[in-house]
Amino acid sequence: MEKNHPDKLIQLHGELFEEVQRKRIFPDSKQFVDMVPVTDPDEITRLWSSKKDTSGFNLNHFISEHFTLPEDAGEEVQVEKKEHCRDHIKALWPQLFRKADKSASKNSSLIPLPKPYVVPGGRFREIYYWDSYFTAQGLHADGFDEMVLAMAENFRHLIETTGHVPNGNRAYYLSRSQPPFFTPMVNLVVTIFGNEKVIEFLPAVEKEYNFWMDNTGSRNRRAVTYYHKETSNSFLLNRYWDDYPAPREESWFEDMETASGIPKSEREAFFRNIRAACESGWDFSSRWFSDGQNLSSIETTSILPVDLNTLLWFMERKLSEWSRILGDESKAAHYASLADKRSAAINSLMWDEEQSFFFDFHFKNQRRTGARSLAAVYPLYFKMANQEQAEGVARNLEEKFLQDGGLLTTTVNTGQQWDSPNGWAPLQWLAVTGLQNYGLNDLADEIRNRWLRINEEVYQRSGKLVEKYNVTDISQEGGGGEYPLQDGFGWSNGVFSAFDEGKG
Repeated sequence: MEKNHPDKLIQLHGELFEEVQRKRIFPDSKQFVDMVPVTDPDEITRLWSSKKDTSGFNLNHFISEHFTLPEDAGEEVQVEKKEHCRDHIKALWPQLFRKADKSASKNSSLIPLPKPYVVPGGRFREIYYWDSYFTAQGLHADGFDEMVLAMAENFRHLIETTGHVPNGNRAYYLSRSQPPFFTPMVNLVVTIFGNEKVIEFLPAVEKEYNFWMDNTGSRNRRAVTYYHKETSNSFLLNRYWDDYPAPREESWFEDMETASGIPKSEREAFFRNIRAACESGWDFSSRWFSDGQNLSSIETTSILPVDLNTLLWFMERKLSEWSRILGDESKAAHYASLADKRSAAINSLMWDEEQSFFFDFHFKNQRRTGARSLAAVYPLYFKMANQEQAEGVARNLEEKFLQDGGLLTTTVNTGQQWDSPNGWAPLQWLAVTGLQNYGLNDLADEIRNRWLRINEEVYQRSGKLVEKYNVTDISQEGGGGEYPLQDGFGWSNGVFSAFDEGKG
């Protein structure tokens, strides 16, 4: 993977890269980082250096001459409109399927995958880690079980070759991961194909766990030991992180523009917190803002998130269960103990008894953040909560989150895409299934039906399945964020099909 390191690629690093982004040669910063040089990058750099200050030099022309666009750049998903949304999705899947990558140019930012895979659609022309789990739910419902297996095998390959599952299979995503849904995906594979798959995937699950728990070096990375003064207890929990505190290559212009109002001495921390929020998948949300409103106040790495730690708890539980299946009782007991400690920590730090809700924990301020978000449904989905907690979360969902089109992401409107008034398919899936786990079926059915309705209504108006939805005003599109509303769209398709099939 060294050949794909961001520092080695001309379209991800250096003066030419910065000039292209600064001058907005492409309206989407992601376009250039996905392009491939057509000749030797060193020669392109020399040519640019010699010509850039000459009369009549045209940077747009130079880039078009020396770089090629991705094969599917600018392509819109084209499927004839069907009477029903589900029929559209079934016809749409093959357009989002990609064949295994035979190889990638040594000068490409693409990390090749050995098995077929599914892309979300729109500007997202590579796999995305946590998206794929929710896409897989719909693939299973629509009869594409072999693709579900192939996706899990691709993630295993990435763990074996890069040490973790990157945000996506691009070099500029290597410094971060995303919410670790590999274990839930393997669990789905085992459910479909049987326990014989455990032995094929367990080593990769354990390797990914070690990635998240690695706190070597001069300071903690994704694993944090937190001493709680009130109870005199130490807790080992996790946070989102990124190993490369610089502007995101795929959003360089946007990050530099936001950072211009931040003192230079604070910019490295700002860039790391921006990237850590991208690792969370919630880029961006008031969950991560110290003032609850502004991106410039982002402090992701100071927060122990309830969703991430529930996922790590589930990983520990499955490592225990699967180790026992393979006859390793010692390892099974070890991971069971870790899971018990983590659930105790989550309940101690993140459960608010008075408000009957799970909140993220700010370990530097030594208190819960108070930011209400759908991350609170994770303990229900993974069956970590008790019945009383589940009922408390359900009351909060019904009173504070439920809208005409489903559940809000947060109760705050900041203009960011992972806030009100937007709803996102993965969180509807987690909430509905989580409520069903505790017999709270009336609310689960109401959320499910409202979500299906908004998807269907937007489809009938536009002929599209989109990335996110405005659940407060179903006549309006979802919005916010750094790029236009995307259609395709992997996890929206997946959750719709799974809900429509009666799952969840």
